[in-house]
Amino acid sequence: MNEPGNTFELELKVRDYEVDLQGIVNNAVYLHYLEHARHEFLISRDIDFSAMHGQGNDLIVTRIEIDYKYPLKSRDKFKVTLQVKKAGSLKVIFEQAIVRLPDIKLIVEARVTGICLKNGRPVRPEDILDIRRLGLPPGPAAAHERAGENLAPREEKCSKRKS
Repeated sequence: MNEPGNTFELELKVRDYEVDLQGIVNNAVYLHYLEHARHEFLISRDIDFSAMHGQGNDLIVTRIEIDYKYPLKSRDKFKVTLQVKKAGSLKVIFEQAIVRLPDIKLIVEARVTGICLKNGRPVRPEDILDIRRLGLPPGPAAAHERAGENLAPREEKCSKRKS
């Protein structure tokens, strides 16, 4: 289900090959569920990974924190939810959860941190995409760019160490 703003939901069902010998979903499979929901969220916002990469722009995961609360079993139906927000000037955070349906039993909570790269170097998200598509408010640089102003690149200051 696609929702406006910075939230998103995706319903899925556990496939037989995703369970281990204990009859529960293998812990690594939950990472796939979370990633699939993030990708579907971006696609629903007309953000094309392939086109971005072709322009030298990439969105990458730098950290995942995950808490396993309760296992899923074969053929369980579940929903992956996410909410996206910015943290500082470079990080994009996806707060995600997996809940079993129809009883809304919490299965997993996760916090996924990502950054944007331009030609392999970290940049602000608004430097490579319209973050309004993520349901986030535009940053100051994006506001200036929309006004047609050309922002000069910042000069980097180097500090020299004294031996």
